[in-house]
Amino acid sequence: MALTNAGAIALASLAVADGAYPAFNTANSYLAIGTDSTAFSAAQTALLAQNGARKAMVDASYPSRSNGALTFRSLWGTADGIGAWLEWGTFNASTSGTMLNRKAENLGTKGGTQSWQLTVTLTLAAA
Repeated sequence: MALTNAGAIALASLAVADGAYPAFNTANSYLAIGTDSTAFSAAQTALLAQNGARKAMVDASYPSRSNGALTFRSLWGTADGIGAWLEWGTFNASTSGTMLNRKAENLGTKGGTQSWQLTVTLTLAAA
């Protein structure tokens, strides 16, 4: 999974615990969805067309880590995120903050009677 430039800097900061960035932990992790299908660019700092509010982790066990894999999970209720889900991103704040990554992919169209859960697994690997 490709990281944004800001996401890579945030991870480097967190590795040396210099305090410059909030951690991507249960209290600070959010997923967002959007309606723009523009291809990913590492220079992006936000979703291109965010659809509604960012969503916190669905419970205290997220995000989770297994070796180099980080898993984030959020839930959109019936009144949230209605429409096409064409992009998503991982953030360390409910507004503003740092976008760790963004992916443009068509996840479908969420209707107003549906609740959708988004689970994202990012694998950090040595080159």
